[in-house]
Amino acid sequence: MPEATNSLSQASSAYLRSAMHQPIQWHEWGEEAFATAQRENKPILLDIGAVWCHWCHVMDRESYENADTAAIINQQFVAVKVDRDERPDVDSRYQLAVSAISGTGGWPLTVFLTPDGHPFYGGTYFPPDDRWGRPSFKKILLAIADAYRERRDEVLKSAGEAMDMLAAAEGYAGRQTELSPRLVGIMVQSALPIFDEKNGGFGSAPKFPHPASLDLLMDWYVRTREERVATVVTTTLTKMAQGGVYDQLAGGFHRYSVDERWIVPHFEKMAYDNSELLKNYVHAYQVFGHEFYAHVARDIVRWMEEWLSDREHSGFYASQDADINLDDDGDYFTWTVEEAKAVLSGEEFQAAALHFDIEETGEMHHNAAKNVLWIRVLPEEVASRMGIDSAKVLDLLASAKTKLYAARLQRPTPFVDKTVYVNWNAMCVSAYLQAAQVLGLEDARKFALRSLDRILSEAWDAQRGLAHVISYGDAKAAPRLVRGLLDDYAFTVLACLDAYEVTGAMSYFKFAQQIADEMVRRFGDPTSGGFFDTEAALEDKLKLGALSARRKPFQDAPTPAGNPSAAIALLRLHAYTNYAKYRDKAEDTLQVFAGMAEQFGIYAGTYGIAATWMSRPHTQAVVVGEDQKAAELLQAAAAPFAVNKSVVHLTDSEAVAQNLPPVLAETVPNLPALKAKESVAIVCTNFACRPPVGSAGELAAMLREAIAGT
Repeated sequence: MPEATNSLSQASSAYLRSAMHQPIQWHEWGEEAFATAQRENKPILLDIGAVWCHWCHVMDRESYENADTAAIINQQFVAVKVDRDERPDVDSRYQLAVSAISGTGGWPLTVFLTPDGHPFYGGTYFPPDDRWGRPSFKKILLAIADAYRERRDEVLKSAGEAMDMLAAAEGYAGRQTELSPRLVGIMVQSALPIFDEKNGGFGSAPKFPHPASLDLLMDWYVRTREERVATVVTTTLTKMAQGGVYDQLAGGFHRYSVDERWIVPHFEKMAYDNSELLKNYVHAYQVFGHEFYAHVARDIVRWMEEWLSDREHSGFYASQDADINLDDDGDYFTWTVEEAKAVLSGEEFQAAALHFDIEETGEMHHNAAKNVLWIRVLPEEVASRMGIDSAKVLDLLASAKTKLYAARLQRPTPFVDKTVYVNWNAMCVSAYLQAAQVLGLEDARKFALRSLDRILSEAWDAQRGLAHVISYGDAKAAPRLVRGLLDDYAFTVLACLDAYEVTGAMSYFKFAQQIADEMVRRFGDPTSGGFFDTEAALEDKLKLGALSARRKPFQDAPTPAGNPSAAIALLRLHAYTNYAKYRDKAEDTLQVFAGMAEQFGIYAGTYGIAATWMSRPHTQAVVVGEDQKAAELLQAAAAPFAVNKSVVHLTDSEAVAQNLPPVLAETVPNLPALKAKESVAIVCTNFACRPPVGSAGELAAMLREAIAGT
């Protein structure tokens, strides 16, 4: 006899489908759920989580799979479950509301709403019984149901205040502050007092990576040579890559570290963290020249290719879970001494134990014998302690890592969510293309372009716009349209521009323009400036609950924020077209948030990058040709880093000469070298181009001068 299911058996998201066998009468977010709540005059219990979220699974098992708890919920509430990856627009609003109500946020997010979707109480994880000085979830449910019945006026008043707060929170009154070139320097300097001198990163535990901020700091260092800023970046990137937050066996980064030393991570791995950190390590290699950073970048690509890549259809999967089951806390990724000894020779274990800090007492609270692998001792010191040469140690460690990883692959593997999201895929495409250009990763380049082609063919429609989801991971899940949000558009425009630059294919540039124009039309606020995260013209039936509150995302949380990302996309388009409409809209957007930027400082790193684009002339290195000389010029052009530097590679065919964006069309076709079929490079800054050069050395010097001058 088939197992009973609730309505989530019809859902597409992996997180929602994982709850289809729960005894809760779950609803998906939509008109039907709200109509039911209003018809039955019941409050709504809203659960927002994700398939990779450990505590979401814990609360599922402890409470939502409990028959007594389910009976209370089914009798007293209309229960709605939302996947925060599938519906970030819903999540962002209720996160803000719960943070204001309770002072906490995160997942699972547990919110109690009026029948029209207005929040009046909420929190995150609630225990199944009285614990840690907190009441049980059952007590919370009964108290909320009682309050809704007996003190309705108070509930409605609280809900009204929450909605007022939501509306006010997004009404940034930034126009009172001028957009000053000094702003970037102020944001950079704000990072220095909160820098952790010993461990790298900013603030104390828990430690999250801040990729946009690190890029901003690197750009500042390139222009100013301020050594203090270099120390912040190099210490942070080195300590992160040596910590347990980095997967020392498979490559790739976990989502964050629970301690200030980057040792014990929350073990889930996200596409968006790894795409942006990939860029960081590529850029650090460009700026500082340390091979270690290039190694980490290649290792991130290795992990993404093995675990997050749809090799058949192209595209990047969303995430890998932290755990195998609810009794597990990173056991797949961690090691006891006995487990390590079982797969290593005595000498390999000795080297690995010193290098990775494998001891009888490890770092995991749930099982003290479990060790997180992190680099405690460098190979040179291992060699000294073991009394052997460094080359031998490197061989032992390489062999140990291979054997440990092979043994780990025999363990039950944490779930990979194979959903393909547009915004995260576009971020991965951009990261891969940048890595490919700097590190010469041809396979990564090809896969990135195939993945972008999939976005453009399957998610983009000129009339409908962009979708947010390209495909779901569960083969049984029905396809459905989830409308694209601002960051889907902004990140796709950026990916198209990156693709144009590495291929010279004008089709990518035309897609960038078309999608950017739709972004302005659909999301732009023509009255107050900036961009809303959802389309302005959505029909009322889609503005359910807190979606009626308009948002203009400004702070990176954790992915790059939509407004500054849109501004960067428009400024990059302006650099190729000199169309005032793009620059004007970008400036208008940045102006809206100028008053907020100083307050948020380094936590609004993408805004700082956009402000850099706005305040400094762009620099373009255009390389024409396909021979060995052109390859050398491309390598020289790619070597230096600046956030507003672009490298464009064009072949020397006549078709290219006739099919260029407006600014390049004024210059490139007139190059004598193009007509003579010679490979050359031309450097343009702020729409003024220097004479062509044919030497990689000359090009490198010219670019250094151009970047320093901007």
